Amino acid sequence: MNSAIFIRAAEAYVALLGQIRPEQWDRPGLGAWTVRSLAGHTARAIITVENYVSIEAPSTATLPTAEAYYAAIATTSPNPADAAAVEARGVTAGEWLGSDPVARVADVLARVRELLASETEDRIVTVIGGLSIPLTEYLRTRVFELVVHSIDLSRATGLPSGLTRDALDSAAALASAIAVSRGDGEELLLALTGRTRLPERFSVV
Repeated sequence: MNSAIFIRAAEAYVALLGQIRPEQWDRPGLGAWTVRSLAGHTARAIITVENYVSIEAPSTATLPTAEAYYAAIATTSPNPADAAAVEARGVTAGEWLGSDPVARVADVLARVRELLASETEDRIVTVIGGLSIPLTEYLRTRVFELVVHSIDLSRATGLPSGLTRDALDSAAALASAIAVSRGDGEELLLALTGRTRLPERFSVV
C-alpha cells in the first residue's frame, strides 16, 4: 500500500479537527468519549506510526498482514483492544491535544511524512504487544482507524469528514477482509446485497 493514502487520510482528519468549534469539544463523541477524547484516540493512528518507525526495525515480521494484526490484538494478553484500556488511552490522548489540536497533530504528521519518505518498502515495525508487521501493512490499519474515526467525528459534530475515495476504499476493503478471515464473509455479503441484516452490534474489530 502506498503511504500516500495514509497521508491523505491523516490530512483529512487534521482538516476536520480545524472545523470543530470550541463548544463542541466536550460534547458526546463515541460511547464514553467526548469529542476531544475521540479526536485524541484518532490522533494515535498518526502518533503510533512515528513511535514505531522511530525504533529499530526487527529482522522478521510475526504478522504478515493487516488482517492478521486485527486477529492478533483481539487475542493478545493483556489485550490492547480491551475496551477500558482503549477508552483510557483515548482520554489521555485527548488531553495531549491541548488548546491547539490542529497544530499539535500537524506537527506529528509533518515528522511522520519525513520518516515515511525515507523508509523502504520492506521495512518492518514492532507494534503493541511486541508483535511485528510490515510497515505497508501497518499503514493499512492506520488508514482504517483514521477513516472510521473521522466518520465518528463527522457524525458527532455534524461536520463533513472530507475523506478521499481511496482512503474509504482501503478501509472498506480491509473491513471486508477482516470479516472473511473471521468466518463472517457470507454473513457480510448477504447483508451488503440486501438479503439479510447484520446482527445487532456486529463488528469486525
